[in-house]
Amino acid sequence: MSNIDKDTADLLKTVTGLDMSAFTGAYNIRSNCMSLGRQSTDNVKIDSKTDNPGLDIHIAPGTKGEEVLIPACVTKAGVDDLVYNDFFVGEGADVTIIAGCGIHTETGEPARHSGIHRFFLEKGASVRYVEKHIGTGSNETKKTIDPQTEAYLGPDSYLEMDTVQLGGVSSSVRRTRGTVGDRATLIIKERLLTDGDETATTDFEVEMNGEDSGVNLISRSVARGNSYQAYRSNIIGNAKCTGHSECDAILSENGRVDASPELVANNRDAALIHEAAIGKIAGEQILKLRTLGLTEEEAEKAIIDGFLK
Repeated sequence: MSNIDKDTADLLKTVTGLDMSAFTGAYNIRSNCMSLGRQSTDNVKIDSKTDNPGLDIHIAPGTKGEEVLIPACVTKAGVDDLVYNDFFVGEGADVTIIAGCGIHTETGEPARHSGIHRFFLEKGASVRYVEKHIGTGSNETKKTIDPQTEAYLGPDSYLEMDTVQLGGVSSSVRRTRGTVGDRATLIIKERLLTDGDETATTDFEVEMNGEDSGVNLISRSVARGNSYQAYRSNIIGNAKCTGHSECDAILSENGRVDASPELVANNRDAALIHEAAIGKIAGEQILKLRTLGLTEEEAEKAIIDGFLK
């Protein structure tokens, strides 16, 4: 992957946290609608789709401890990148998938990336999915990232999604749909930061169809400047199950947040809970940190960084 330019390399390091030149696992690096490099392993096969732009990733049954990288970058103005990635995770596999997208532009032309991911987990499969998004470059350039995720969890499977929007994204619509089978568990952790005139919409909907299935949706966000965030979650309990939804948001300056958690119990043994809290940073928190020598701006940043950690 020696043909990667500096802007792309910087974005890849931010969204993956890894040095790509030293990575030895399965990967596909996408930049400006093209693949810059791809590698499969004995247990993870990555192939191009034949009907849409994107990938079919097959993870063999019993695979343990492997990482799969599929980050995408946009570094040219005017690019509108759309990609479909499907993950087929075999019975008993236990892997980590690292995705994410970064957009860097310096001109006034808008740029966009839309990643549509589908997960199919077989019995007993376990996946940790890490996804980071960031926009860099000129603040005058519109950068849009619209991720969509569908997850189908088979019996006794486990999917943990850790998604982060680090800032600099002008607009995002984050849509997640899940179907959870018998004794399966879905955990979604979302952290968002918006500033300026940025907007972010989160839309979760999960159907609990399996006996003794479980879901936990956790969203933490900070809205600064004149930014706006909308959060909607809907947990539908169609069987004996447990479901929890939590939305915590901090407002700074003129930031605005709407939160609409919903629960639907279609089974008398569905135990569902939702929580939502929106407010500003407490003055005593700022004061305490200022007594330790921080300025007000440094104190606020430390509180926000800890909240989104």
